[in-house]
Amino acid sequence: MTQNSSLKKIHLEIAGYEVCPVPTGLFGLDGGAMFGTVPKVLWQKTNPADEQNRIQMEARGLLLKSKDRNILIDTGNGSDFVTKYGDKLGNKFAEIYAVDQNGPSLLSSIKKHGLNPEDITDVILTHLHFDHAGGATTEKNGALVPTFPKARYHLQRKNLETAQQANLRERASYYPANFQPLVDSGQLNLVDGDQKNYFPGISFKVSNGHTQGHQVVIVEDDQTALFYCGDVVPTSSHVRSAWVMGYDLNPLLLIQEKQALLERAQEKQTYLYFEHDPYCDIATVEKTLNDFAVKERFLLA
Repeated sequence: MTQNSSLKKIHLEIAGYEVCPVPTGLFGLDGGAMFGTVPKVLWQKTNPADEQNRIQMEARGLLLKSKDRNILIDTGNGSDFVTKYGDKLGNKFAEIYAVDQNGPSLLSSIKKHGLNPEDITDVILTHLHFDHAGGATTEKNGALVPTFPKARYHLQRKNLETAQQANLRERASYYPANFQPLVDSGQLNLVDGDQKNYFPGISFKVSNGHTQGHQVVIVEDDQTALFYCGDVVPTSSHVRSAWVMGYDLNPLLLIQEKQALLERAQEKQTYLYFEHDPYCDIATVEKTLNDFAVKERFLLA
């Protein structure tokens, strides 16, 4: 699979929300880490690596526009500056992760959909790893503040606790600069466990295999569903049950959670939204004899 502009483009409206992709920029992660025990000879067919073994990744948020809300899900890597909390996204970070700062950004993508930061009413964070929550805060007048001044940010309480007391393995992924200003401002709303219709047509499903307190966001009505998978299914290549990341804290649990999610996707017309796939926005999934497979990939119009 390669970059394919010939993919079918579709427009989605689900549960009264217009579904809008929000690319925030390409970056790179080690292919071996992204595919765990899967041999490189297999994963490089769909995700070719550079000379440092990094595969290309997108940090793709999602905007849900309704009559009375503009809901953003995840915020990408964020911007390049140093704060009292340490590097937000410094030169060393950008070099290690091959951050492309010349493409679309969080704010330019939102503006493409006719919105400014003040128009965002809510931000749902799947979890606080830097590539998902980096854009949640920004610099203003020399201080670090929430990027979206009028928004409520929604996060699992367990994930905030995990970030605040990060274990040795995850310490490099949880940056206080990405979440402490949300706490300080009072804009962070903490959620406990699965939520049905947290907003009309929007539910949260907790997953603990990747990190503690990760939440998948499900948008659905009677006919159609969209699963914002976060790091449970980060790319379309990860639809296969055993294709999990070396970053996952509990890969066996992650496999179980992913299988349950993909089983649920068989109940109605369902699209999986991929946060990290640089080649497609969404896909439909079908059940095979012993596993799951991508049925069709799409770009969102």
